[in-house]
Amino acid sequence: MSDNPFGRVITAMVTPMHDDGSIDFDGLQRLAVHLADHGHDGLLVNGTTGESATTTDEEDYDAVAAVVEAVGDRVAVMAGCGTNDTEHSIRAATEMVKRGADTLLVVTPYYNKPTQHGIVEHFRMIADAAGRPVMAYDIPGRTGTALATDTIRRLAEIPELRAVKDAKGDLFEASRLMAETDLLWFSGDDVLNLAFLALGATGVVSVVGHVAGDDYRAMIDAVDAGDLPRAREIHTRLIPAVDAIMHTSQGAIQIKAALKMQGLIDSDRLRMPLLQGPPEHLDRLREGLAASGFA
Repeated sequence: MSDNPFGRVITAMVTPMHDDGSIDFDGLQRLAVHLADHGHDGLLVNGTTGESATTTDEEDYDAVAAVVEAVGDRVAVMAGCGTNDTEHSIRAATEMVKRGADTLLVVTPYYNKPTQHGIVEHFRMIADAAGRPVMAYDIPGRTGTALATDTIRRLAEIPELRAVKDAKGDLFEASRLMAETDLLWFSGDDVLNLAFLALGATGVVSVVGHVAGDDYRAMIDAVDAGDLPRAREIHTRLIPAVDAIMHTSQGAIQIKAALKMQGLIDSDRLRMPLLQGPPEHLDRLREGLAASGFA
């Protein structure tokens, strides 16, 4: 793990907003410091949970700079720069590196349905231009296109492409590729964090980590120590919170509500088409957090 530039406990940060929908950069910095204080050695800015689909390029660049300023070299800062436009992604990656990003997250290009060869070249061009370690984000439920096994083998040949964030959930193929390549593997689905870690994954890129960073650090430490009963104990205790955050409506909606409940952000405002949840969703969230010990 010494050659891991990303960290092991990484949260895909929300982008706190004021009630008028503008970004609360002070709140973003406070949240970054809180996460750095609670188990994290990596933070992801401008990921899906950060509502990158509805933030502007300038907002994204400013968010990277704000988080870097807040945490300094305490944690690695990863910036989401992937779009379905290769040239746009290159411009974003280059600017985010200028603003201090240590590493980059690049999602599989979506909507325009490129070939697998086109996907490889998309990643290669961004990695070459940015000159920073890149994590490929495989989430076919959002992009409509999965990274094929042979494609990931080809991505592993790109020097700067160092890792995969796996939200595809094929544990057998993940274990095969971990064995065959030098890629660092990260669980991209909190439901499967323990399963991925038990198979040899490097770490997690989490949503629930906003409230459970110390727990995921303890889970990784337990797996490293060969203490699977302890890791299972943590996993089991977190089930109600993971279920309430990830399965009630949508992750960004629920985790913003949880952070507001805990006083870690001032508002749970989101940008359309994401809407704050109804009272029954908030009730389920409170129950889940309480059952996992986060009341």
